[in-house]
Amino acid sequence: MKTDFLVVGSGIAGLTYALKVAEDCPDKIITVLTKTVSDETNTKYAQGGVAGVTNFDNDSFAKHIEDTLIAGDGLCDPKIVEIVVKEGVERIKEIISWGAHFDKDNSGEYALGKEGGHSEFRILHHKDVTGKEIEDTMLAAIAGKPNIHLINHCFVVDIITQHHLGYLVTKSTPDIECYGVYVLNLQKNKIEKILSKITLFATGGNGQVYRTTTNPSIATGDGVAMTYRAKGKIENMEFIQFHPTALYEAGVSGQAFLITEAVRGDGGILRNKNGDAFMEKYDVRKDLAPRDIVARAIDNEMKIYGTENVFLDCTKMDLEKFIHHFPNIYAKCKSIGIDIASQFIPVAPAAHYSCGGIKVDEWGRSSILNLFACGECASTRLHGANRLASNSLLEAMVFAHRCYVESVKKINSIEFHESIRDWNAKGTIAPKEMILITQSLKELQLLMTDYVGIVRTNERLERAMKRLDLLHDETEQLYQTTSVSPQLCELRNLITVGYLIVKSAQFRHESRGLHFNTDYPEKSDLVQNIVL
Repeated sequence: MKTDFLVVGSGIAGLTYALKVAEDCPDKIITVLTKTVSDETNTKYAQGGVAGVTNFDNDSFAKHIEDTLIAGDGLCDPKIVEIVVKEGVERIKEIISWGAHFDKDNSGEYALGKEGGHSEFRILHHKDVTGKEIEDTMLAAIAGKPNIHLINHCFVVDIITQHHLGYLVTKSTPDIECYGVYVLNLQKNKIEKILSKITLFATGGNGQVYRTTTNPSIATGDGVAMTYRAKGKIENMEFIQFHPTALYEAGVSGQAFLITEAVRGDGGILRNKNGDAFMEKYDVRKDLAPRDIVARAIDNEMKIYGTENVFLDCTKMDLEKFIHHFPNIYAKCKSIGIDIASQFIPVAPAAHYSCGGIKVDEWGRSSILNLFACGECASTRLHGANRLASNSLLEAMVFAHRCYVESVKKINSIEFHESIRDWNAKGTIAPKEMILITQSLKELQLLMTDYVGIVRTNERLERAMKRLDLLHDETEQLYQTTSVSPQLCELRNLITVGYLIVKSAQFRHESRGLHFNTDYPEKSDLVQNIVL
């Protein structure tokens, strides 16, 4: 199969890019691949909203920029922050023009929310399902473009580079090129070759590397892992954001239900086992401090009292307003027997967002030629050491646009590379026992949760690396001798992601943003990005 533009991922980043390219290049073919169904993305589960300066009476670009820089704890690129904040306004207008609806107040103005780390009310939202509203809008928009081919149930296995032509490719190779991908077509149950002139990775996050995450099961770090295997540059993977308030349900692991930060923006208060409001002990901004501070505070309170959760008190909030703004949270709590008008909501931190990823420049170009990346899988240096709430959807739209601008410039100068070999599965057999995969996944998620969580130590990181080495060796042996399956590929990718997180954490001899190591509790004077 050949396609001019290949997009891997169908969230806000991938679909924004596909739609823009399709409109600009009606004579070109754009193929969008998704490994399950098209709407199963991280975007779909985003509750809070999109941060953007739309009310210039009280807000300004300067304030949004400053809030982002403060949250990023010294590692944001100020140039990138300014680009995203200023260009983001046009991208928000664009998505509204495509059909996205955001909540308005009685006067017809946008009902802006406020979340942790923000100095003003600037979050546009659609109740507590903003991501789903955007995802549905984008899918409807691309459905009207005949040159966009959306293919479900296609699992991308690896990037095709000179390596597949028999050349030695290393990290120091200056001109690594992407010629397309090998993909496991789950409907045909065979690995196929897709050649492309331009490839965009919009593959989302990697929350499934942890035992409890707000991410769906598809968030297995595929784009980051494939880029690393292809000798592309990966950056700042140690900065994993734990959302402070995922719904705690005893005995439940995997994907946790998110209690958006906007609940605290509207007046929710965090309380410990004794019912005491504790955030004032940790930060003057109390419950609306940035996420890294709130998550560590909750973690500390849980350790002090030996509990597995704290509580979110919404009992003093206007019930009618709560139900209107957060209907899904209200329904979820009610379904498990929690009356938010009289009972506290049990919450605990859960892996939520990766601030690092595929290293890209200001136009979304990775270190591999003709391979672009945007969205959560990319490291643009917007977020620095800690993402400001609701900046992620904004970043995805801004960089999808920039990837589009740059890639359409060069599309006509690129030729297909015709001499790529087909996938060779000779000598492999069907896996005899799925337990070899599922048990390794459980081990991985457990060791990452216990050793590489909100608070880290050198000894924990060293133990994690030793166990990762063993899991890697076992999984590579399985990969070389058995036929490829999505489960095996995801395990392989998650082990790679785990390695990148641990290795980056070991290189960072300080505590900054989302990375807190008790052996290096202070922030270093040396501001550096960790590139692997």
